[in-house]
Amino acid sequence: MADTSQPVRRAALFASGVALLGLLTACGSESATSSGTPEPGSVPPPGSARSSSAEPGAGTAAPDDTTTAAGAVPSGTAGSASSSARTDGRCHTGELRASVGRVDPGAGQRNFPVVLTNTSGRTCTVHGYPGAAFVDASGKQLGPDPERAPGSPRTVTLAPGSSAWAGLSFSSPQISGARTATPATLLVTPPDEREPLKVRWTAGEVPVGGNASSVSLTALEAGTGP
Repeated sequence: MADTSQPVRRAALFASGVALLGLLTACGSESATSSGTPEPGSVPPPGSARSSSAEPGAGTAAPDDTTTAAGAVPSGTAGSASSSARTDGRCHTGELRASVGRVDPGAGQRNFPVVLTNTSGRTCTVHGYPGAAFVDASGKQLGPDPERAPGSPRTVTLAPGSSAWAGLSFSSPQISGARTATPATLLVTPPDEREPLKVRWTAGEVPVGGNASSVSLTALEAGTGP
């Protein structure tokens, strides 16, 4: 009788080898998928490197583009707020000095040049009327704000060290009979500014109430006065 056990054993070994190869192939495929590398043609999961940005309108930077993290200051723009304040052309309070020139009496009037001088290292401009107010030693305002005299405001360019002036005028209290007070300080506010400059007032009484008590102020023009 022929021995048939040898072919049977070979068939069994072949079947076991095929099964083992299939198991190794399945394990390898599962390992590749779990590593995060997508199979060809598969759709990457949300949040992966290939998904679109979460920010609306955000695009993909080109290879040569330079991107900046949110909240970071791009190079070359640090301090842009302060630099813009110093390059906008207008003279700011901190760049000016205020002074009051000598009285120029005439026809019952007392006239004073109020001078603004550029003390900064840059050229800047003033335009229009300055603000002014008389105050006592405690800082309380004396009398109403000066009225603006009719005129045509113009832009005055001030190089470093240059000045512009406005005329401050009121009727002589000795003639008008207006109620008076003696200020300690004249506050002068440059056009379009909020912080005033302080000038010690040494010219005596000013009208603060009653008839003919108004004070007027002209628009700024180049120079230090008449």
